[in-house]
Amino acid sequence: MSFRFGAIVFLGLVLGGCDAFAPMPDRPDSALEFPEPDRPVSKVVSNQFSNEDARDERGEAQAVMDLANIAPGMTVADIGAGEGYYTVRLAARVGESGRVLAQDIDREALERLGRRVERERLENISIKLGQSDDPQLPIDSFDRIFLVHMYHEVTEPYAFLWRLWPALASEGEIIVVDVDRSTDRHGIPPKLLFCEFDQVGFKLLEFVERPDLRGYFARFGRSDERVDPETISACPNIFQ
Repeated sequence: MSFRFGAIVFLGLVLGGCDAFAPMPDRPDSALEFPEPDRPVSKVVSNQFSNEDARDERGEAQAVMDLANIAPGMTVADIGAGEGYYTVRLAARVGESGRVLAQDIDREALERLGRRVERERLENISIKLGQSDDPQLPIDSFDRIFLVHMYHEVTEPYAFLWRLWPALASEGEIIVVDVDRSTDRHGIPPKLLFCEFDQVGFKLLEFVERPDLRGYFARFGRSDERVDPETISACPNIFQ
């Protein structure tokens, strides 16, 4: 395994806010070789959740983990982990022989998650602060990468996905849970999602509408090769 687990928070770029959507900020130099998205980008909402019990009552995490075929011994990344609703449940599912990396761009949320991990003595969780255009994940490491209700908040989706591509292990999958509505209303239409993933070198493996999840479930695998950044074109904003 190419990264060491423990409740460790790494310094990085922090974004925040609660407006409906964000105008594109000055782009990081590391993203300039990729196209800007031809759509609004929702701003990051508060990562503080008080409804974990309500989410469990409708079986949200259980349903998503079942659909994603999460099993003991897997290595999983929870991107946009926030307060750790999925992180701690994934840790229980993969067990002592599995590993979970919780990543977010909100340092304060990750500090709270770190305290939770220590308090609950969850030894198979590591915590990492990422960047808006780079999840900074080790290569060939993850059986599953979770993007739950967060992809529409990624300000540099093409750079982000391109750098996510090599983090998957052989036969690894990216799991997306989101809502079919415009990206300025904290969702993303499925056809736009499919287009953006396809541009970067992912293939759609499964898509299902799930009213119990208040949205949809999609899984993607890697295509045979990661595309060159200069071949990527921004998907037209025709699906909003």
